[in-house]
Amino acid sequence: MNFVAALCVLAAYVIGSFPTALLVGKANGIDLRTVGSGNLGATNVLRNIGWKAGLMVYVVDTLKGVLPVVALPRLSGVEQSSSWPIVFGIAAIVGHVRPIFLLGKSGGKGVATASGVFLGMAPLAAGIAFVAFMITTSITKFVSLGSLIGAVALVGGMWIHERAITPLLIVTACVAAFVFFTHRDNIKRLRNGTERKIGRTKATAPIDAAGSSTPAPGPSETR
Repeated sequence: MNFVAALCVLAAYVIGSFPTALLVGKANGIDLRTVGSGNLGATNVLRNIGWKAGLMVYVVDTLKGVLPVVALPRLSGVEQSSSWPIVFGIAAIVGHVRPIFLLGKSGGKGVATASGVFLGMAPLAAGIAFVAFMITTSITKFVSLGSLIGAVALVGGMWIHERAITPLLIVTACVAAFVFFTHRDNIKRLRNGTERKIGRTKATAPIDAAGSSTPAPGPSETR
């Protein structure tokens, strides 16, 4: 085993673990683990802090996926066509979802970091997924549904990119399935008609025992 490459896997996990949303929330006087969905991702930042903060978190979390698959292969001396960049990307996604800085407790759902991984490895597939995400989210106002459709589109885009069943395509399918797994509660709410749309409210109320939140009444709902 390439010892340097193995160390880079650990580095990719640490990079993915950078708690962007938590730090942005703390800078704004909010612990995002206790409000809204409790998720440390761009969507919860968007709903509780605003679109500028949400966009910043999305960009940084995306870079957390780009950096390991672009820079670490060069640093470790492995071939870009080898399986190592895929491993680096998976480690970054795992870091985002289960960050070491939070002792492995829940982080984000992995969508932004995964999009960064594939942006670095297969820009065409990532572009197709992003367009699908934007169209779905713009029409339905459901970020979760946009993420799910984007995950499916990513697999389709990767098929166009690879034109064969390759390790990268298989990993892409597994990542898409993982996105569905991390969004399982959102899927239930979509089915029940209780999923919150973008701009409906700013959910700043604490999370209840069931893992959902009750929007605080008054002016905070419309800010």
